[in-house]
Amino acid sequence: MLKNNYNNIKITGLVVLVGFLFAFSNQRNKTRKVSEPNITFLGENKLFITDANVSKLLIVNQEPVSEQPKEIIDLNKLESALKSNPMIKQAEVFMSVNGALSAEIEQKKPIARVHTTASYYIDDEGGVMPLSHNYAARVPLITGNINKNKLETVFKFAKTVDEDEFLKKHIIEIRQNDDNTIDFKVRKSDFIVHVGTLKQLDKKINNFKAFYQKALKDQVLENYSLVNLKFDKQVICTKK
Repeated sequence: MLKNNYNNIKITGLVVLVGFLFAFSNQRNKTRKVSEPNITFLGENKLFITDANVSKLLIVNQEPVSEQPKEIIDLNKLESALKSNPMIKQAEVFMSVNGALSAEIEQKKPIARVHTTASYYIDDEGGVMPLSHNYAARVPLITGNINKNKLETVFKFAKTVDEDEFLKKHIIEIRQNDDNTIDFKVRKSDFIVHVGTLKQLDKKINNFKAFYQKALKDQVLENYSLVNLKFDKQVICTKK
């Protein structure tokens, strides 16, 4: 009987000890400070926002997230703060058991730069992206009659340029006219290429490539002031 009581006391003591250690560990874990965030940029685009820019967005109670207790950190709010930055396409924030905070950032990709009364980038999803103090992208300029809320036409053409190595190499300016038609200019030449509407765009682009390669070979590119692609079955050139 005495032995049974002794065993019960041992078990009770062990349970109390384990409970105490768990409570102590849990309390200590809650009050553990968060470390300096580990910031990782995903993909190829890493130029427009820096680690320091990201760290400034990781704020809790108007203070940097580092040195804050783990228990008050809301990862969803931190992700929302990062995604609110117009340079950031996607963001994910997570924290390890020991309080190590990590943020994975994917930046937006600019494909053209509007250069009118306002200056900003158009990204590869048709959204607006501000210019960066850290880096200027080498993308075609967009000029002409541009409405920030109606970028569909100029975005579609800029996207076509961005996805075509030949066009991406040669086109330096895209102009949207008052009637919503498109012109463009190419590197090292002063003639204007008139696309017209974007109907039959693939055929018009193929016609231009054929014209350009032939005119380059014949060394007559500088003879023209206007190359008209408006008619999808032919290229009409105006000489200087």
